[in-house]
Amino acid sequence: MPPIGMVEGKKPEIERMFDAIAPKYDLLNRVLSGGIDQVWRKKVVKLVLEKTPLQVLDVATGTADLALMAAQSGIPNVVGVDISEEMLAVGRKKVIAKDQSNRVELKTGDAEALPFPDQQFDVAMVAFGVRNFEDLDKGLGEMNRVLKKGGRIVVLEFSKPSAFPIKQLYSAYNRYLLPAIGKLVSGDQSAYTYLPESIAVFPEGEAFLGHLAKAGFTSVRDIRLTFGVASIYIGERS
Repeated sequence: MPPIGMVEGKKPEIERMFDAIAPKYDLLNRVLSGGIDQVWRKKVVKLVLEKTPLQVLDVATGTADLALMAAQSGIPNVVGVDISEEMLAVGRKKVIAKDQSNRVELKTGDAEALPFPDQQFDVAMVAFGVRNFEDLDKGLGEMNRVLKKGGRIVVLEFSKPSAFPIKQLYSAYNRYLLPAIGKLVSGDQSAYTYLPESIAVFPEGEAFLGHLAKAGFTSVRDIRLTFGVASIYIGERS
């Protein structure tokens, strides 16, 4: 059995799934989260800005929502990488539409083999992407490698509420409503059946902080958001 956070052969299926839902991905994010995902991303950008970065890497950038938000906050150079060409195609159109081509560059790239030299970036960030890594520790290790000394990693990811009745309501929403809405809007139920399944097995909280420490990050900490529905994880590159 592979270690927690590592699922052999996961990568091609993730790529296929996100290629399929790319045209409706942004709409689904807004519908399924009620728009609160944008509030969470703003919190990530605030933590990124604390380092006054010149170069920021957005891993698993998808349609570049977080990369664009970072660029529009004044960061001069944001590079987004993703394995899904269809998601990147949507992202590139958004970059042009928002007149951010001089600040945002989107590249095809594997989080577990980042196409960048050591110590290139001031901050690495990920929004809702690390749970899709085939090998979690390898992906986190790669982000550590490309960060400058004194750099920071900021990860936004879904987590599981523990308090009654939020826990029960969240579980019912994920199990029944989310796949149904996802299929209705995107035509692909499998992607939104995968989402709650991936959240259920993701090593959240202290377990994920342990993975960050294993990857070489120090001063690791987390911030719970919206009753624990999502969490932000922060680590420093020593």
